[in-house]
Amino acid sequence: MEALVVDAGSKLLKAGAAIPDQSPAMIIPSQMKRMLDDGSLADNPVFEDVTVDPIERGFIKDWDAMEDLLRYVVYTGLGWEEGNEGQILFTDPLSTPKAIREQLVQLMFETFNVSGFYASEQAVLSLYAVGRISGCTVDIGHGKIDIAPVLEGAVQHIASKRFELGGTDLTELFAQELGKSNPLMNLTMSDVEKLKEQYACCAEDEVSYEKARNCAMEQHTLPDGQVITIGREKYTVGEALFQPSILGLEEHGIVEQLVRIISMVSSENHRQLLENTVLCGGTTSITGFEARFQKESNLCSSAIRPALVKPPEYMPENLALYSAWVGGAILAKVVFPQNQHVTKADYDETGPSVVHRKCF
Repeated sequence: MEALVVDAGSKLLKAGAAIPDQSPAMIIPSQMKRMLDDGSLADNPVFEDVTVDPIERGFIKDWDAMEDLLRYVVYTGLGWEEGNEGQILFTDPLSTPKAIREQLVQLMFETFNVSGFYASEQAVLSLYAVGRISGCTVDIGHGKIDIAPVLEGAVQHIASKRFELGGTDLTELFAQELGKSNPLMNLTMSDVEKLKEQYACCAEDEVSYEKARNCAMEQHTLPDGQVITIGREKYTVGEALFQPSILGLEEHGIVEQLVRIISMVSSENHRQLLENTVLCGGTTSITGFEARFQKESNLCSSAIRPALVKPPEYMPENLALYSAWVGGAILAKVVFPQNQHVTKADYDETGPSVVHRKCF
């Protein structure tokens, strides 16, 4: 039985058997609905349908909801049989707290009775997916941006940086901008998310963005019949990644951040890191983002400029959307056959802390 690989993000959970040249078998929303009672002691409590997010800004926050989500994934979605569970590999977001790693391995062995467990950092796995063991990942997800230099398969934590900014914040920005030009419209965040996915794009450079003030307006009809106009707003979403001041943040743009982070690593490694830059995370799929990133890289003051790694042709399309999962599938083909993973015997002997010794 193939090991399972699970990459659980704030917006989407990617899971499937470890087959590296295929896309994950399941890509489902992490957000879920749960039936909760109103807490009353009445004989007939009122149950309410509540939306919960098990994962926030990349980290598991609601463990009960996470257990329910994983039960659905491994038993219903991927066909594990209770009492005959196999091996599983999880991807770790940058700087995952030790307590979360320990709670996850405990959940796997004590609740799901897995036969083997491994976890590896998303930055390392995303590089594996494009055939590298050294480089730098720029991961722009739903709830965070992680920039991580990796040398010989090890994240350089002293130079890595996380920003509490991601796709969800850009959706809110898009909603605010649409509200200015469509003041009478009543848009749900779900509506805005879909509009962002359809229309958001990056201007070629700052000059083009300024010229976009006069861009042609498009009309869009919502499912309820409302008609809204969309113009410069579609460029604002992408521009905020290069000019964070649009979001009211006193931060440098994404390329400048990358160059500054790499400068914290030994200078002999700068070229190896910058010239093997990998973009990953759903937000990097915004139309024009890659071209703008490369243009900004060519303009930056650094003597060594960032260069993007192209994924191998045999890898699935849209690899950036689930590169950590693909890297996990590659790694699973190594760690489990070579017995480098956490076994049930390891867990029983040492407890949850074994994850820090065997998974790094």
